[in-house]
Amino acid sequence: MINNKILLAAMSACLVSPLNAAPQQDIEQLKKELETLQKSYQQQISALQERIQALEAQNAQAEVEPAAASGQQSRPNAFNPAISLILNGRYQTFTENRGDAIPGFSAGAESGNGSEGFSLGESELNLQASIDDWLYGNFTLSVADDGAGAEVELEEAWLQTQSLPHDLTLKAGRFLSAIGYMNERHTHTDDFADRPLPYRAMLNNVYKDDGLQLRWLAPTDTFIEVGGEWLRGAQYPAGGDAHSGTGSWSIFAHAGGDVGISNSWLAGISYLSIDTRDRESGAEDAPDIFTGSSNLLIADMVWKWAPGGNGYRHNAVLQGGLFWRQENGDFSPGGQPEQKYDENQFGWYAQAAYQFMPGWRIGIRGSGLQADNPGAAFAGTSLDPLGHDPWEASLMIDWRHSEFSLLRLQYTHDESQPLSDDRFILQYIVALGAHGAHQF
Repeated sequence: MINNKILLAAMSACLVSPLNAAPQQDIEQLKKELETLQKSYQQQISALQERIQALEAQNAQAEVEPAAASGQQSRPNAFNPAISLILNGRYQTFTENRGDAIPGFSAGAESGNGSEGFSLGESELNLQASIDDWLYGNFTLSVADDGAGAEVELEEAWLQTQSLPHDLTLKAGRFLSAIGYMNERHTHTDDFADRPLPYRAMLNNVYKDDGLQLRWLAPTDTFIEVGGEWLRGAQYPAGGDAHSGTGSWSIFAHAGGDVGISNSWLAGISYLSIDTRDRESGAEDAPDIFTGSSNLLIADMVWKWAPGGNGYRHNAVLQGGLFWRQENGDFSPGGQPEQKYDENQFGWYAQAAYQFMPGWRIGIRGSGLQADNPGAAFAGTSLDPLGHDPWEASLMIDWRHSEFSLLRLQYTHDESQPLSDDRFILQYIVALGAHGAHQF
């Protein structure tokens, strides 16, 4: 009896032991299979990531790689610049047709107000693009027609670096000088139909020249930029390509920042030094000739306001500048004998533009000049101030249907000559094609 009980107990133990062991073996087996699957998926994911990185590298290289060494050309759409055409036409009328002279100033050929009636003004054809990861290029052709005939001029043609170390930027070619706030900007971006008196009398509206420009952007929270230019000296207020085509240079500095979220500012100071040779101004048949040194100092500031940082409905721009120029050399008025000339000239302007509702702005501007009297020897010449300090005041209202079109009406009371004048200008500006964004 005892033996039977022992036998039954032994048999029960043999049956229960395999039943308890089976689940444990299954769990271990499932764990091994899961680990195998995880390793397999991880390998596949790593392989896919490597393929994606390789394809991205190939695409990036293809965008900047020049044509193959075999002489085959790159893809037809590899050169794809932004192309734009700015049309800038106007109608203007004067109460007095006094000419364009500004007493006390021997100004350039483009400093005047143009002719009455309809004209195409100055239109602009612009191409710009990234050439590769090192260079950016820009080309601007200007076509001006004031009713007396069209004139085509190469306004800009420059290359600019994109990857110099230490926050440096180098520009080479023909470009608008960085002196003064407005000089580096195309006229179609101005808040008024014409430029203030100091820009017209001292810079022929805008100073552009051939040469090199180097800028350095400081690695600070506040915007700080300094730079300099080495220029040919061929364009007014320069002339004659002195020193074998290196007769002009400039230095400039700009600083700016934000005040809260609604205000921003930019201030600048710049200095232009020119050694000019036989600079012509005035009438083409009997021009004034100046040979000597011309030094110009400009200080300016801009303040912009947009409530909450959003200027869609309301915004305002306040802007102003002070000019001082000293010229020393030999001046020959209208082909007459040379006379020694050493005098100072001063200029100022202040303006405000306010957008009072989407698309609509109003603006007011005042500007003035003052020139030393060089003496009786210059009586009757362009440098004779005639006892008068030129000034003018302008009012404007404009409407912008979109970022591509603008219609402007401007009134100017002009006291730039002893005989006052009232001018009305109706101007349109339209942009065809993609045009790069302009600076602050």
